[in-house]
Amino acid sequence: MPRRRTLSDEQLLAMVLALIHAEGPDAATFAAVAKVSGLSGSTLVQRFTTKAAMLRAALLYAWDRLDAETARLAGSVAITPDGAVALLVGLSQDYGDNAAAYGEGLRVLREDFRDPVLRARGAAWGTALTAAVARCFASAGAPETIARLMLSQWQGSLTWWGFGAEGPVDKYVEVELRRFLAAVKS
Repeated sequence: MPRRRTLSDEQLLAMVLALIHAEGPDAATFAAVAKVSGLSGSTLVQRFTTKAAMLRAALLYAWDRLDAETARLAGSVAITPDGAVALLVGLSQDYGDNAAAYGEGLRVLREDFRDPVLRARGAAWGTALTAAVARCFASAGAPETIARLMLSQWQGSLTWWGFGAEGPVDKYVEVELRRFLAAVKS
């Protein structure tokens, strides 16, 4: 009879993801995960087989969480341009006022670009997010184009905030997206 798992897959993947965010993807070795989880290296090998599979599982878990948060926010905001701003500001809050944490997150993004399965998840999220933002511009001409431009502005504002890091990211993003809306209206 197999032993009962002391940590659920979700608990373990959350630990792996925390390690990845704290120390980078290369730090997520079986030895390091064994140390933070209390599980043996052989138990981890039985669950994941390879380090690459463990990294992929943790990052797919992160995508699942982002998909859920995106859907939650998209369902809670007004279907207006202001709602689009609220959605993107909501998705930006995790970095607070810590630009270094944002920079560390870019190392994780590198892994998403390298792995075709993770890259496909990112593309699917982008499609869903574009649709959610486009709904907020349904009465405008070319709502999907406006959505894509707004998403580009959002991502650019995150990068510029990372360089300047003046105050919390959500406030910076909101100001930049409101500037975008003003430019689109004129």
